[in-house]
Amino acid sequence: MNTVQPDFASRSVPRHLARGALGFGLIIGAIALVPVVGPAALLAAPLALIAFRGCPTCWAIGLVQTVSRGRLERRCEDGVCSLTKTAP
Repeated sequence: MNTVQPDFASRSVPRHLARGALGFGLIIGAIALVPVVGPAALLAAPLALIAFRGCPTCWAIGLVQTVSRGRLERRCEDGVCSLTKTAP
């Protein structure tokens, strides 16, 4: 049985790192600006979730998927799954 797993990867590592920088910047900015702007600064936090495509953990999983894309292949035979290197 082949099930579709969620894919959090980006098209390239630089693009994924840019999304992470944007997401973490928005979270840090939202928290840091609360004393200056007030609770309205927290409205930037949902934008970070859009940049992360979920939570920071989803972004980290996507980073691993992006880096390993094309290098590792998941194979399942007789109910046993394993990761193998792809042929060059």
